[in-house]
Amino acid sequence: MTYCLGLMVSDGLVLLADGRVTAGSQVSNARKATRHGPEGAQVAIMTSGLRSLRDKTLAFFDRAQRKRFPNGHGAMLSAVESYCQCLREVAEQDREALEKSDLQFNLHAIVAGQLEDDPQPTLFLVYPEGNWIAVDRRTPYLSIGAVAYGKPILDRALRFETPMETALKLAYLSFDSTRFSSADVGYPVDMMTFSVADRRWRETQYDYEDLVAQRTWWNEHITKLATEMPPGPWVDSLMPAADARRLSLVRED
Repeated sequence: MTYCLGLMVSDGLVLLADGRVTAGSQVSNARKATRHGPEGAQVAIMTSGLRSLRDKTLAFFDRAQRKRFPNGHGAMLSAVESYCQCLREVAEQDREALEKSDLQFNLHAIVAGQLEDDPQPTLFLVYPEGNWIAVDRRTPYLSIGAVAYGKPILDRALRFETPMETALKLAYLSFDSTRFSSADVGYPVDMMTFSVADRRWRETQYDYEDLVAQRTWWNEHITKLATEMPPGPWVDSLMPAADARRLSLVRED
């Protein structure tokens, strides 16, 4: 399983991908977020699914770029359509053989960036069939893989107007929630940003030890907040002390 996440905020894009790869009982690390195209015209692609399909589809995509778009795609729509065409080509070649081996043709992707003709950065989620959806400002994120665990904090806290620095924190917390609840998601974690200010990609990688301070702070504060939360109506019905108070009142009457 995988967790890949793309956020779109007014400052630009935030991308995150875990690095854990599982094959049966074996666990290894591999990049799931990569950039493609010449400098100044790069798109980022994150994938979830069969590793062999990922590698072949991206190889086809890179080949198509070199042949047809040596200077890079002019717009993200062109890039995502090219990726989808490569994905369909791989499906034609490999789907039947996979299904004979009781394997599904399973490859989801997030394609992200801003190219010369694009008015703003954007994200696309590409399904295994080669169709896609685009991110929307009302729900300014897309995720693939083990998406359930990291979704609530994004739905509660992320807005298009969220500053990029805060968006990075929310992306990390979304990953940490997923990692905590899914054994197939884990470190290292790759993170990227694309800033509208200078139209530049930045990326880095973190391992478990690199984020101890953030993880400890979150664990301590979420426990503290739960303790300090105002008592709910369940106290009178479900706490032992409430039963004692009711019994005392009955005896006094």
